[in-house]
Amino acid sequence: MSPITVRRRGRALVFLTATVGLCLGAASVASTPAQSAEPAGDCAARVPVRVAQGDPVTGLTVTGVGSSTTPEPFTGEVLGIIDDGIAPDLDMVMMRLSSPEIDRVGGIWQGMSGSPVYGPDGELVGAVAYGLAFGPSPVAGVTPFVDMASYLGTAPADRIDVGARAARVIAANSDVTAAQAERGFAQLPMPTGVSGVGQRRLEQAAQQAAAHKWMPTATYRMGAAAAPGDAAAGPESIVAGGNLAATLSYGDVTQGGVGTATSVCNGKVVGFGHPMTFLGKTTLTLHPADAIYIQDDPTLAPYKVANLGAPAGTITDDHLAGITGTFGALPQTALIRSTASYLDRSRTGTSHVSLPRAAASTTFFQLLGNQDRVLDSIGPGSSVFSWTVEGREEGVGPFTLSVADRYASEFDISVEPAFDIADFVFALSTINGVTVDSVEMDSAIEDDSSAWEITRVQQRRAGAWRAVNRRHPAVARAGHELRLRAVLASGKDRSTAPLSLAIPRKAAGSEAELMVLGGAWYFSEDAFPGSIAQAKRFVRNQVRNDQVRVELNAFGRRGVIRKVSESAPQEKVVTGEKFLPAIIR
Repeated sequence: MSPITVRRRGRALVFLTATVGLCLGAASVASTPAQSAEPAGDCAARVPVRVAQGDPVTGLTVTGVGSSTTPEPFTGEVLGIIDDGIAPDLDMVMMRLSSPEIDRVGGIWQGMSGSPVYGPDGELVGAVAYGLAFGPSPVAGVTPFVDMASYLGTAPADRIDVGARAARVIAANSDVTAAQAERGFAQLPMPTGVSGVGQRRLEQAAQQAAAHKWMPTATYRMGAAAAPGDAAAGPESIVAGGNLAATLSYGDVTQGGVGTATSVCNGKVVGFGHPMTFLGKTTLTLHPADAIYIQDDPTLAPYKVANLGAPAGTITDDHLAGITGTFGALPQTALIRSTASYLDRSRTGTSHVSLPRAAASTTFFQLLGNQDRVLDSIGPGSSVFSWTVEGREEGVGPFTLSVADRYASEFDISVEPAFDIADFVFALSTINGVTVDSVEMDSAIEDDSSAWEITRVQQRRAGAWRAVNRRHPAVARAGHELRLRAVLASGKDRSTAPLSLAIPRKAAGSEAELMVLGGAWYFSEDAFPGSIAQAKRFVRNQVRNDQVRVELNAFGRRGVIRKVSESAPQEKVVTGEKFLPAIIR
């Protein structure tokens, strides 16, 4: 089998669209070395806001014009201060900003979050973090740096109201009408970019978010973060006004966003001016980035197109007023790995997850993207899919869970197993005291999408196979074996699946019901476990999609007696079900 050659680009392309993203997170166990260089710090003073209406301001941000990492200056004017504009005791400073690039694209852009703004005395006032809600505008809402450094506040504001007086001030100093200004400020979007899958897959996945809590509801397509040693922006480029990125996972599946650093000091960086995931103490991965250009958007906000560099540290705090990171040591990560094969093509891909709740989404996109890569299409087929999850339970120790199964689909074989394993990983990662260390997946894909259907059930009796139906119940003897077989059909093909049940002696004289069904139609109550004990029981009692399950319920004076059994795995997924009477003598 010939492997697919995968060339890792030195830099990862990130498109910051106007879509608002849902940031997820995941648990951790393996780390990789960070880039060693650290940027020179500006160590801005943490002082109260001392600007007033009409004061001139200056700022720094990367535009991609002339340099992809060097901050360029912009200028502006203070329009006023909205008391408690972001949250109680957290004001917002309104400013009108200007630069050749801001003027070209019509206003401030996504990815500008965190750009430092300095007052007439040169002191750091705060960070660009909010834009007017209606569309492109040079009017920005600035988060005070004094609050970014202390992370005051309790809940992020999705929208900041603007009163009539403030709206008139904005209208008098910009092309924005008072009516538009009164719609208020909105946080500059910090969407979750996802690499490893195409935009169509992201849109399909988002449609399933209601049924899968771990699924991002709105995302955009981005490239994978650069690997250590690749020719990409280094941590020395993270300076005040320089690019700053934070990821939930990196590798094949990079999930994160790009903004701007506000201040750097003593090996730490503060940026964004608003939350990334708003999880407080956290373990996002810190990355440098380089900007390509600023894309204008006449209807929504302009956005920065940038490349993510290799991991350079850890984002330790994610609060209302911004994020804080430390250069050097990387967060511990969970390893997500998928191997997919089809015909003579195979590929193995890996991702590292630094937040517990992102393990499920990373698992989903890693498997989906890897299978799409070897299939190079969306279409029907079947797959023998196996996975192993390793982790630790606090106070108990390590655990290993392994499952093998078969899937078939007439429409999209890549997506069939991805939801099942991602749901399982999500369930594990939400159990208190449980850490998911790794998820290993293997899928062997074929073109044949056909499945077996159970057409009838027969019993071995008096040396022959006899039909079991409503007119002819199965007849069993207590203390003996009941021998059955399911007759299977797939187009013109026929097959049988032998079944047997050991009938307890205490079931003698009972009336009973037999349920014979294909494994693809069986649902286990332990499929989405609430404990490791349930997860182990699911693995132990798993019914594969390509098995036939028989269940007997005998109703007697001693209550209900239940016996179950499964056939050996068949060569195709099995569907269908039969409910049949039985007599126990």
